[in-house]
Amino acid sequence: MFRILVVDDDKNTRKYIGAVLEENNYTVFTAQDGEEALDIIDREYVDLILLDIMMPKLNGYDFTKELRDAGIDIPVLMVSAMQLPADRHKGFIVGADDYITKPIDETEMLLRVKALLRRAQKNSERVIEIGDVRIDYDKMTVEKQGEVQELPQKEFLILYKLLSYPGKIFTRIQLMEEIWGKESETGLESVTVHIGRLKKRFDGWSEFRIESVRGIGYRAVKQA
Repeated sequence: MFRILVVDDDKNTRKYIGAVLEENNYTVFTAQDGEEALDIIDREYVDLILLDIMMPKLNGYDFTKELRDAGIDIPVLMVSAMQLPADRHKGFIVGADDYITKPIDETEMLLRVKALLRRAQKNSERVIEIGDVRIDYDKMTVEKQGEVQELPQKEFLILYKLLSYPGKIFTRIQLMEEIWGKESETGLESVTVHIGRLKKRFDGWSEFRIESVRGIGYRAVKQA
């Protein structure tokens, strides 16, 4: 199931767009401004972002530019009441993938969402490639030179998260909340155990390594 982040400072708009998407079998996260959206992206895997422009703290233009400057290529569909060509042009310049105007036409929005997801899936196939290593999210496999490893789900999700943001440090709490869920009663030591298994499993691989950052958390480092 695709995971979509709706970012809009208007509560009713967030609820409306979220309801339409959920009715069409998407998992929805919501944020009221760009700063909150960045926090969610740090914690959750997101396939697409529906983004308002005029918001407090961090507007849609600056949010998108910050994403692209950080090398994050999540598709962005800007949804705004700003209808001038110059507004759309600026959106595309900072890195938006598509732009629709308010009031929202539900059918058009859903068609554009499907098109962006189809394009993104075609381009990435939810696969991370590092040298000879291919990490496939949909198959939950790690392949190297024809040899395929099927990892336990939680191990795979941790590995995929870390390698999706190489060099970025994730705390145990962040990994616990994303992989096990916020309501899980599992202790943080489970994250430590799974990280230990991943380190052992991929010890000696030249393409990447998983590092413990003392007192903070964990990160993956690409070496290929």
